[in-house]
Amino acid sequence: MSGRAMRVLKVLPWGAGGFGTQDHQNDMYLPAFREHPGFTVVEPAASDLTAAARETGADVVCVCAPPAERAARVIEALRAGCHVLADKPLALEEADVEEIAAVAAETGLVCMPAHHHRFGAAVQSARNALASGRIGLPWNVQADFLVDGGDPCPDGELVNFGLYPVDVVRALTGQAVRRVHALPGRDRARLTVLLLDHEHGLTSTITVGRLRGTADAPGMALHRYRVSGSGGVLDVDAARPGASVRTVAGNRHAWHGPGTVARMLTALHTAIATGRPPEAGPADALAALRVTDAAARSLALGTPVPLDSPEV
Repeated sequence: MSGRAMRVLKVLPWGAGGFGTQDHQNDMYLPAFREHPGFTVVEPAASDLTAAARETGADVVCVCAPPAERAARVIEALRAGCHVLADKPLALEEADVEEIAAVAAETGLVCMPAHHHRFGAAVQSARNALASGRIGLPWNVQADFLVDGGDPCPDGELVNFGLYPVDVVRALTGQAVRRVHALPGRDRARLTVLLLDHEHGLTSTITVGRLRGTADAPGMALHRYRVSGSGGVLDVDAARPGASVRTVAGNRHAWHGPGTVARMLTALHTAIATGRPPEAGPADALAALRVTDAAARSLALGTPVPLDSPEV
């Protein structure tokens, strides 16, 4: 950081719950925090979050409480004077995300939802290219976010994975979604196609879900974006730079350089150290949640759902 030693921030892990058997705390975030030079992990004796934050002098709380109680723990951490990295989704209800946003604004603390795929190297490069007008004005995005194998989410893969590509499309284009039409894929329990109408005439089609691979060897099958603009087309393979290795023992994805979670932690550290707004915040979590909620309603109704209407 400009030739100066990086400030080391104390991170307090809190909770290890997610959808189904997910444990993103121990499987994703803690390994990345321990490897990152800007953070050190602290272990509290106290069983109360507020007391644990005070006991350890934590700068950051990494909240992975079960989804139903996650909003309450995020707010508690902010009230305790700590910045927050929160597992996705930040909350299950729009009102809870709005309350989190209000508390983060009131306290002046960073609250970053773990939308780590928007921090991937290919996505960041594509975002810069679009902002510089490399392909003119974007008018359509085609996206695939397909995971191969692993443990199916009991709440459905739309809830589990949907916010990731929705968030990436928003990060790439900056255009809010105004209407959602969701269609079931071939395997209704695992695949969903989202037809999205954005502001300024932009449209996007997102296929999201989980393929029927082996439970003990999950991997990213496809994570890509094809952006059509008035002056050209941009193809983004968000699984790069990296290599997918498939053997009889399973699948493994090896990144060349920092992965998406490590890059997210660098963005978190930068926001805290500089006082600048984080690249991802409660507003991004709210935007993604509104789309996935509308998609679920669209699937149930069999019709498109406008996001700017109070009536469904």
